[in-house]
Amino acid sequence: MTRTVNLYHAKTHLSALVDAAEPGEEITIAKNGVAKARLAPIPKAPRARQPSGAMKITCIVDDVDETDERTARDFEGSD
Repeated sequence: MTRTVNLYHAKTHLSALVDAAEPGEEITIAKNGVAKARLAPIPKAPRARQPSGAMKITCIVDDVDETDERTARDFEGSD
């Protein structure tokens, strides 16, 4: 979604406009009815996990964050 605001409104409501742009809204800033700038979200870069060197770990498997059902049952206990 894109909306256009005038420069005065952008100056007086910049914080609110940044909050609106963060989740994905694009805002065009116009001066005298002519578009001059665009406020858009910055894409989040995927964070690559790196081993810290503790315990001599040399790699991290891709599914390290997935839930292991057997382990989950062990934590929940059996009836």
